[in-house]
Amino acid sequence: GFEPGSSGSQASVLPTSWLGTDDRRKKEPEVFQTVSDGLKKLYKSKLLPLEEHYRFHEFHSPALEDADFDNKPMVLLVGQYSTGKTSFIRYLLEQDFPGMRIGPEPTTDSFIAVMHGDIEGLVPGNALVVDPKKPFRKLNAFGNAFLNRFVCAQLPNPVLESISVIDTPGILSGEKQRISRGYDFAAVLEWFAERVDRIILLFDAHKLDISDEFSEVIRALKNHEDKIRVVLNKADQIETQQLMRVYGALMWSLGKIVNTPEVIRVYIGSFWSQPLLIPDNRKLFEAEEQDLFKDIQSLPRNAALRKLNDLIKRARLAKVHAYIISSLKKEMPSVFGKENKKKELINSLGEIYGRIEREHQISPGDFPNLKKMQEQLQAHDLNKFQPLKMKLLDSVDDMLAHDIAQLMVLVRQEETQRPNQVVKGGAFDGTLNGPFGHGYGEGAGEGIDEVEWVVARDKPMYDEIFYTLSPVNGKVTGANAKKEMVKSKLPNTVLGKIWKLADIDKDGMLDDEEFALANHLIKVKLEGHELPGELPSHLMPPNKRKIPE
Repeated sequence: GFEPGSSGSQASVLPTSWLGTDDRRKKEPEVFQTVSDGLKKLYKSKLLPLEEHYRFHEFHSPALEDADFDNKPMVLLVGQYSTGKTSFIRYLLEQDFPGMRIGPEPTTDSFIAVMHGDIEGLVPGNALVVDPKKPFRKLNAFGNAFLNRFVCAQLPNPVLESISVIDTPGILSGEKQRISRGYDFAAVLEWFAERVDRIILLFDAHKLDISDEFSEVIRALKNHEDKIRVVLNKADQIETQQLMRVYGALMWSLGKIVNTPEVIRVYIGSFWSQPLLIPDNRKLFEAEEQDLFKDIQSLPRNAALRKLNDLIKRARLAKVHAYIISSLKKEMPSVFGKENKKKELINSLGEIYGRIEREHQISPGDFPNLKKMQEQLQAHDLNKFQPLKMKLLDSVDDMLAHDIAQLMVLVRQEETQRPNQVVKGGAFDGTLNGPFGHGYGEGAGEGIDEVEWVVARDKPMYDEIFYTLSPVNGKVTGANAKKEMVKSKLPNTVLGKIWKLADIDKDGMLDDEEFALANHLIKVKLEGHELPGELPSHLMPPNKRKIPE
């Protein structure tokens, strides 16, 4: 087990004691109880000293807190106004939440964190940022203009027991709102993006336009593309042909803004509880909704892995940052000409990037945004920067090389111990029960609630074929049945599965009912449905059903 005073405890006291024990710690890896406990310890003992030494927090992102590691998975909703963000949350929760306002003009002008609480109510931003249990303390850096526009809506809701949702102000088209906001909107979103598990961008299929500010916001989410999913909402308001065009246009626009090698997953549907205006694509919407629900439901299970991933991203940026800061320090004169040299260094920051890239084999994608970095450096006294301290970098490398691998093992163990961590309640339970479950009564499920054997309807047709295959003692041989079955052009793997389902007594031959069943399953497959893993009871041929004692 983990005794106090074994490996991790001095680490948090003083950097000096930690440098002394460095060699010993390389030999015995850290012992961690849980993934989040391990991440906290690693961050505080190995990454935080590097961040503090090179003022990482003043440039990129505030220090992480315990709450960042213990927090439930969060989903961030971003979109232009009236794309249905708030309705989407209401649809998932199936209940109103405090502070919710819905309407055509921009209604949500606040960030609302929708979280679980025993009593319904609103907590204002200023109170939120002093609550150590909530992961929002570092937001106070964005000032009062922001805090007045930030609330937490708490309510008892089963969905919120496993995830929290962040609703953001609708993004307007045009220039005017950038001036009126009073805080750096893109920076706040970036702060959230770094800490959430899923970012959902909502678009309105009915009026698809991506304003300048929205493009800028999407660009601010750079480095978090793996968290982004897109929802094309209100897709029931346009005809199929139009929907195809809108989908194409959306993919095209996104491709220009988001630079990822893989295509971003877009879910098409109508995410509110009103009737569909144009019901033609109902099947598509149902399938898409199921996929999106599965995606959101997997978040708690993958939360530890996400936190691990984000810590690795952060460590890589912190290393690059240390190289940049120490390079600048090295170039600064100690006495004369400081101001001129500072200007010159800031202007040639791109070349410094290039040099660090070559010297330390770092990929260009790991570097912070050049223009932003140049702006930030203006405000700093470069002489006060620290020179390169290899000890600090080594311990981060050590963390990336050894400790993270150990935590990966723990992540897998935790996943197997808690296999059923999924989001429950609200819309997530809506389709589980009764005939409205996805695919109920279709494909192999057809005839599930009928008294008659559903295959009997077409059996006369199948019987005609059956008797042309020269049955012996009422059965056709495998070879003869095969000749008929391959006419379906289905691949052998599928036909083999159908044979296994249909040859119920496993005698390598098919009687007339088994043969009819095989043909029925071929029909199910050709109509584009999945085959069941084992034969459902309503498809069992009458003469093979066990007579209840």
